[in-house]
Amino acid sequence: MFHPRPAPEILRDSREAAASDNMGDLPEWNLDDLYPSTDGPEITKDLGWLGEETPSFSADYQGNLQKLNAADMLDCVQRYERIQQVAGRVMSFAGLRYYQNTTDAERGKFLADMQASITDMSSNLVFFSLEMNRIEDASLDALLTENADLNRYKPIFDNLRKMKPYQLSDELEKFLHDQSVVGASAWNRLFDETMAGLTFDVDGEEMNLEATLNLLSDTERSRREMGAKALVKVFSAKTPLFARITNTLAKEKEIEDKWRSLPTPQMSRHLANDVEPEVVQALRDAVVAAYPKLSHRYYALKAKWMGLEKMEVWDRSAPLPDEDDLIIPWEQARTTVMDAYADFDPRMAEIAAPFFDKGWIDAPVKAGKAPGAFAHPTVTDAHPYVMLNYLGKQRDVMTLAHELGHGVHQVLAAGQGELLSSTPLTLAETASVFGEMLTFRKLLDNAPDQAARKRLLAGKVEDMINTVVRQIAFYDFECRLHAARAQGELTPDQINALWMEIQHESLGDGFNFMEGYETFWSYIPHFIHSPFYVYAYAFGDGLVNALYAVYAEGGDDFQEKYFDMLKAGGSKHHKELLAPFGLDASDPTFWDKGLSLIASMIDELETMEA
Repeated sequence: MFHPRPAPEILRDSREAAASDNMGDLPEWNLDDLYPSTDGPEITKDLGWLGEETPSFSADYQGNLQKLNAADMLDCVQRYERIQQVAGRVMSFAGLRYYQNTTDAERGKFLADMQASITDMSSNLVFFSLEMNRIEDASLDALLTENADLNRYKPIFDNLRKMKPYQLSDELEKFLHDQSVVGASAWNRLFDETMAGLTFDVDGEEMNLEATLNLLSDTERSRREMGAKALVKVFSAKTPLFARITNTLAKEKEIEDKWRSLPTPQMSRHLANDVEPEVVQALRDAVVAAYPKLSHRYYALKAKWMGLEKMEVWDRSAPLPDEDDLIIPWEQARTTVMDAYADFDPRMAEIAAPFFDKGWIDAPVKAGKAPGAFAHPTVTDAHPYVMLNYLGKQRDVMTLAHELGHGVHQVLAAGQGELLSSTPLTLAETASVFGEMLTFRKLLDNAPDQAARKRLLAGKVEDMINTVVRQIAFYDFECRLHAARAQGELTPDQINALWMEIQHESLGDGFNFMEGYETFWSYIPHFIHSPFYVYAYAFGDGLVNALYAVYAEGGDDFQEKYFDMLKAGGSKHHKELLAPFGLDASDPTFWDKGLSLIASMIDELETMEA
């Protein structure tokens, strides 16, 4: 349910905490809209209700789904939806508290206890999808035709039935459900807590991961080098642990995939994303073919700006030589993003306003806080929350625009209800990347001079390379890692070698790769939490580039179509959502349009050098 930002080797939304004094008052979450406390009457009541309702649901419906008439099936689905909503509220509250301080033992225990409790209670629901998939197509179609309110849930039934060929016995499905709390969830937690507890010695100063990663974008080259070497020292020491976590999770996935007869390790992600494997393959192939004209070409240009024949890896996210170190106060960041949203459509700014005013954003960098940024939708009878690590740089403003786009999308989709509001990952990035593009274009139009325009273009190109090129490189790394793991356990050196193969391919010959850089795969959370998640970023970026081109061409009804698309949530397939804009992601040439936009920005940067 969480939607974290891309996690390239250099987190694009990490910045130095020392700047916080110049940024004004940064907002923090008020989680009272979920629950005012961990042991108050509100959460106690909901946990008690779940404890009674889940076995009651099972008693009423297990073994009987195939016998229900349309009205009774609607009641069943709506009861199921209500259980998901209440359980989602509990887990959202526990998860958000934990991410505020992952090193707090009490918060970690509360999250683990809630996970165990909800997992135990929801074991009563495992039968639902299994039995639903045993209903004959003709019988289910007849029920849907008979009852319009039930027919609204057809996308849910369709998604469930996609898993029908890969479904196990009731007993095995229940076992997998029950043991998950000591399986993947436990390894995920070990990874999170290890990462949050890491410290790095930088010239005698002890730093956390967020601050150390920030050094890789420092204006002083010596500081970037110190930061990179500090990261290497700690990552190298911890690589055996991270290799163990990675090996275990990859093997666990392989075993489950084998039992389910899933044809590839990626297939479960494609099914969850409601996207065809051939569409993802077309995206991957288009991006890999574009490496030379995108990342290879841009980094050669950047090396020239920096007066280097080859860059070191710690130069990759370096500011341009003439870039200032201006700190953007929080209120200025808010105004910039809100103005960009309002210029597109005032309704967009109106939806975004409560995030700032009602404690829906947690912005400061704090000890133990999870790195990066995300937007979490919580549940449809509450509201989303946005987490940032705001340190006042222009990229942090873009991250705010991005995560706020997620939030707007989640607010609009909430009208679909708990089961239909969740958007597949391939479409979940649409509003976020579009909001980021609106903000970027506003900044670009208002650039005071050519130097400022160059900085903006270069920053956007780097962000798009992080979002498209690097995420597809990550996807390829995962594909090769899971394929190799199927042949046997991987040593840290073998995983390191896979990482470096991908880095050479995606970054080209423009870099010297420092000793120890081969361990930089180890801290990327997407590989641990959400296998093959990363291609969704490239999918979303390419989709939005094409969508923005339609918007730029004009048309009075674009905003209405756009809002309708966001309101649809997960109720429609990407083909149906894009059709009103004249777009089709299954067209092999679709992805070239988005990649051409990035290439055109590099063209303009090269022209500035002429």
